[in-house]
Parts: sequence; C-alpha cells; structure tokens
Amino acid sequence: MPNNGAVSTGWHKFGTLLSHAARPERVEGGNFVNPPITRGSTVVFPSVESMSHKEKERYAHTTIYGAMGSPVQHELEKVIAEIEGGCDCQVVSSGLSACTLPLIAFLKAGDHCLIADSVYGPTRRFAEKVLKRFGVEISFFPPLASKTELESFFRPNTRCVFAESPGSHTFEVQDIPMIATLTHKHGAKLLMDNSWGFGIFAPFDHGVDVAIQALTKYPAGHSDVVAGAITVNNQQDWHQLRDTALQIGQVTGPEDCWLTLRGLRTMGVRLARQAQTAFEIATWLKEQPEIAAVHHPALPECPGHVFWKRDFTGAGCLFGVLLHERYTVQEMKQFINALSLFAIGASWGGYDSLVLPTTGEIIRNYPDENVIKHATFRLQIGLEETQDLKNDLRQALDRLSL
Repeated sequence: MPNNGAVSTGWHKFGTLLSHAARPERVEGGNFVNPPITRGSTVVFPSVESMSHKEKERYAHTTIYGAMGSPVQHELEKVIAEIEGGCDCQVVSSGLSACTLPLIAFLKAGDHCLIADSVYGPTRRFAEKVLKRFGVEISFFPPLASKTELESFFRPNTRCVFAESPGSHTFEVQDIPMIATLTHKHGAKLLMDNSWGFGIFAPFDHGVDVAIQALTKYPAGHSDVVAGAITVNNQQDWHQLRDTALQIGQVTGPEDCWLTLRGLRTMGVRLARQAQTAFEIATWLKEQPEIAAVHHPALPECPGHVFWKRDFTGAGCLFGVLLHERYTVQEMKQFINALSLFAIGASWGGYDSLVLPTTGEIIRNYPDENVIKHATFRLQIGLEETQDLKNDLRQALDRLSL
C-alpha cells in the first residue's frame, strides 16, 4: 500500500502469506494445519552416505544435529526471509543475538564499525564492551547526518555500518538509501535493525545488506517468546552468517519457533489495529498541554518524518513522548504510576499496552537537546479500545497539575 502521508498501515498486504506460509502439505487422510514441534538433539541416518550428504548441505535449512536447528525453525526462517524480501534467514535466541551475530560474522580485529548514535542500548554496549575488546574500532554518527557529514565518518578500514530506523527511544527516521549508497561506495556492508519496520519497510529494496529482527516483538506478538532473526540477500553473506551461527552454537528452541510462527498468522490484523490506535493516540497526545512533543514517525514533527513518508508503507505501535519541561522526572514517575491500563515494561509489539520511562536511558554522543531537557517516556499501544487508553492517559496527566 502506498504511503499517503497519514498512517496507512500496509499490514494487510501480506495477510495471505502470513496465513498460508509454512503450512504442511495436504496428505490423504488429513493433517493438522500447523507444522509439528520436533524436539531433539540427536538426528539419526540410515547410512553414512546420507549423513555425509546432509553435512554438505549444512548451509541449507537442514540439520545433522539439534544445535543446527529444528524443522519448525527452518520453516520460520523461510517465512521471515520472504517477508523481508531476502534470500535466507537465520533465527537466533534473542533480538540482541540478532544484532550481535552479524557484527561477529562480518567484522574482525582491525576493522572499523560505524554505528548510528540512536541505536538500541544493548547493541551499543556490545560494540563498546565486546567488539572493542577484540580489536574492532567503533565510532558513532548522528542518525540524521547529511551525506557530507556522514561521509566524514568513514575510514579506510570501515567494514560495517549499523543503522536502526527509527532510532531506539528517540525515533529518528534515517535516510537509509543515502546511508546505503555511502556504505557501498566505501566497500562496507549496511546492517539494519528493522524491528520497528517489519512488514512496512523493505530493507533490501533500500540498499540494506543485512536485516535484523527482534521476533519477540511484532511476529510473536503475545509477550511470551524471546527470539531474533537475521536475513541476508545473497548466498555469500548467507554462508558467512550461517557458518558463524553454527560455530558459536546459535539456535532457538522449537517451542519458541512454533509460537512465533503461530503469532505471525495474526500479525497483519493485530498491527493494523495497533498502528491505527497508536497514531490516534499520538495525534491526541501532542495537543495535550502537558506534552511538549510526540516522536511518532508518522507525525510531521518527528525527526526524519520525510524519510518515513518516502520509504515506509505504514507505521508501528511504538513511539516516544516528551513532557513539558516544567515537569520533573519525579513528576513523570508519578504520572506513570497513576496509569492503570498501561503496564510498566520494556518490551513492545505485543497485545498489551506498555509505558517505559526513558529519561536517563538515552545515551548519546550527539544528544538532541530537546530530548535531554525533558522528562521522556515511551508508549507501546496494544489492542485495548482507543478511548479507554486516552481516558487512562488523561486521568494520569491530570495528576501532574495537583
């Protein structure tokens, strides 16, 4: 669905894919509509030759041992790759593992990695605490850097650029096609955390080389799974990524893969509803006198909105809020504690609404002064009725004036 500048969801365009992907073939006598969960560590073979044949196909979605994945994991990988528009996918144990595995796979000692300053906090910590320790040089760039400004950050040994759009907590939308052009000009790979834009941003159409997903969020959708995925767009990258995953034993349990695949069936309708509610609430919040700004990519005031309007087919259900500067962090905590429908929690993408204070959690080399001087929080919008959520926010905001 083309983006009309409002909040066209785009979620339903692949509803049929989500409903029918990874369904077992129909057999005489009937079978269940979902693939079975296969638990096991040891895989046995009828002959040495057949086992050797499987070993030669280790980069395909096959296994000679449980640590290489289960049948349901491989089915999930095929679906994720198709949604992202890539050729192959590796499902891993968490969203953070999805961020760190490609950094391990495509970097070595002496390389330089350039990272968006608005990146997910744990990804930033991994780069600074682990990659540096193994001899990888790290630097950060402003997420909304111009082409000329960004060019100045590249070094002769730059091998990877890590983007996240929108940015974590601050929701800057990056000019991914421009970043991709510069990245490839300098012979590097562009890695992107596309968790917010799953299904509404086509990473490989915009120049991304490695697309990263927290399957915990939209795909699983029920706040009961921890899993991640990395999708690539060519066989050379796939072999390097898959081999690294095998060497460090990255695997996801079959139950989590099955639950994620089940969650994907309803992702289209869930996110269409949640995205629309989130946009309505974001639009309403920015008109409230206690609110200084709302950072929702579909709002014109959001940093990088023009890139969202150009590149995305819809919006997600997560956005940031800045209280008026007259309110203290303690008053923000009182506001959050007064909410009844919004649980206090760090995740998002599930069916329940959440609130998370972000003041003090935003670590930046290039801070946005508007964010720094305000008490800030993040909202994840679930499947509750829109008016009920507005009423809950309004009664909590009223307490700020008491």
